[in-house]
Amino acid sequence: MALLIKNGTVIDPASGTHERRDLWVDAGQISPPLEHADQIIDAAGKIVCPGFIDIHMHEDPVNADGRLESYDESSVFACMLHMGVTTAVAGNCGENKFHPADYLDLVDRDGAPVNVAMLAGHGFFRHLAGCNDRYSQATPSQRKAMAAGVAEALERGCLGVSFGIRYEPGMDTDELVETASAVRGTGKLVSAHIRDDAQQVFSSLREFLDAGLQLETRLQVSHIGSMAGFGQMENFLKLIDEYRAENRDIFCDCYPYDAFSTGIGSATYDEGWLERYNCDYGVLEICLPEYWGRPCTEEIFHRVRREYPEALTVCHVMRQEDVDLAFRHEAVMVASDATLDHGSGHPRACGTFPRVLSRYVAKGVLTLDDAIRRMTIMPARQLQLPRKGHLAVGADADIVVFDPNAVLDRSTFSEPLLPPAGIEWVLIGGRPVLRDGIILDRCAGRSVRG
Repeated sequence: MALLIKNGTVIDPASGTHERRDLWVDAGQISPPLEHADQIIDAAGKIVCPGFIDIHMHEDPVNADGRLESYDESSVFACMLHMGVTTAVAGNCGENKFHPADYLDLVDRDGAPVNVAMLAGHGFFRHLAGCNDRYSQATPSQRKAMAAGVAEALERGCLGVSFGIRYEPGMDTDELVETASAVRGTGKLVSAHIRDDAQQVFSSLREFLDAGLQLETRLQVSHIGSMAGFGQMENFLKLIDEYRAENRDIFCDCYPYDAFSTGIGSATYDEGWLERYNCDYGVLEICLPEYWGRPCTEEIFHRVRREYPEALTVCHVMRQEDVDLAFRHEAVMVASDATLDHGSGHPRACGTFPRVLSRYVAKGVLTLDDAIRRMTIMPARQLQLPRKGHLAVGADADIVVFDPNAVLDRSTFSEPLLPPAGIEWVLIGGRPVLRDGIILDRCAGRSVRG
């Protein structure tokens, strides 16, 4: 189907384009001008740009019947689509909800609301190898099994390996390097939720950088706002700069909120967390219906951690000025770190990308063009996806049309699933899949493999 998007202001940071012009689509790709259009979208007064790439999020689970839970509005992939995301990179923080390569096969079989890429999660393969105590070191045979599993997942199309070092405290650097050894020579990504945050963030970053030197591949530090957003961001970014000055390939991602989210049973909340964040239990919101909106107390915390360890929390402890500083750094990409539990969770799942386009651009943290760059061509290049993240002829026709005067995140901590305003059209592979907040096609997405 030939499609014309006319009268819009096209912003394509990959080429430096920022001008009013028409954009043609044919056979799922950006096309030279054609003689006829089967469909015309009038984008007058609107921005036309590449579809957003969320380089760090957490996928929908797989049902017992072997199908993705992605067919209602509480699906995290549906939230991605509402934000203008056309490609979502899942399997972060070492976590996979299903074998990552098999997950890609499911997406190709059934479709998904967005295109899906996967990282092979170290934690998934650690448990598959029988190392179920997160505080214990893996045995040599277990490390060998992990490495073999990750290597197969990479061979089947996963774009890299992810680690949740914080969530598997028994892991050492040898385990990290051995598990990720299959990336050597491939250029594939190694990402990590590093071992610790706040005052311990610097030694944790150095540990990951040392592993990167051994692996000789590109690195990504996950959600740095929730790692160094407690007064450490300036010096943390200086350490990143020192590494990059040695021609090392490292990037970071960040979400535009001053609260993080993780399971209450995770190692994040092990003994000492109150002292680490200099806070009390009242900073926590527990994402369970019976506790939503109630102040957390010591009694509630220990009860939920004991009885519902998978329950999500939102923890309000980060400094907004540190998050803003992160987004000003040249090596930081926009990512949501979205995760939901049957519709409960952090508003970043529905608000991240519109929030950056509206609030962060409005207050001068980023220009509009730079914001779009951090959502499109930066992650595409980091992931080595030459057909994504730009609007040159022959690129995949993943496109967002939004109103720069109306775009706004509306999700809140009390209503995290409220969709944003101002995202008018989303196209995946040249097919309109969302119009004015209404999902037109929930199955247009396919796997993205490398």
